Amino acid sequence: MSGEARKIRLIMDLRRSGITDTRVLSAIERVPREAFVSSPFLDQAYENTALPIGKGQTISQPLVVAQMTQALEVGERMKVLEIGTGSGYQAAVLAKLCRRVYTIERHKSLLTEAERRFRALPVHNITAIAGDGTRGWPEQAPFDRILVTAAAGEIPKALLDQLSDDGAMVLPVGTPGGDQEVLRIRKKNGQPSVERLFPVRFVPLVAGGLEEL
Repeated sequence: MSGEARKIRLIMDLRRSGITDTRVLSAIERVPREAFVSSPFLDQAYENTALPIGKGQTISQPLVVAQMTQALEVGERMKVLEIGTGSGYQAAVLAKLCRRVYTIERHKSLLTEAERRFRALPVHNITAIAGDGTRGWPEQAPFDRILVTAAAGEIPKALLDQLSDDGAMVLPVGTPGGDQEVLRIRKKNGQPSVERLFPVRFVPLVAGGLEEL
């Protein structure tokens, strides 16, 4: 089966799994997942599975990317913060949907590789830095939307503070290797409300210093 046929099959699988937002499906279709997958796994680029990218991290399962992106309800004029750049795939999908993506990664080697991919595609509306994602990016706040791609033990206050009024944040919360679920937090008049969406399994969100190359 050709790469294009595999991509079409994946999009159909996402539709059958409840992804109804046509903008999200179009963004996933237009981002070449093979550009974000390590060489040994290229033949699995359009399989609906998570794949290792090094440093104990993974490129998320396409269905989870689609579900979380759909839950985020991104508008084309929005400013989005992503915590956990990883391979850069999720940021590239978001970049098709909004005005600008700001993304933070604590592993410098992963960030370097992700930035190389952004240049190669090219994607021009992503700004990436190495840093502690639990602290967010206060210099660029507030953000209309925040997406966290690692599981926090609780909702990070710094991220909630950096969410604009009428903003939304989607993130997995739970224990490493244990029960985790994706939450959507909406902020209205400074007050958050929380929705529980679906169970997931993510690597933990780690606070503190950067991981060197």
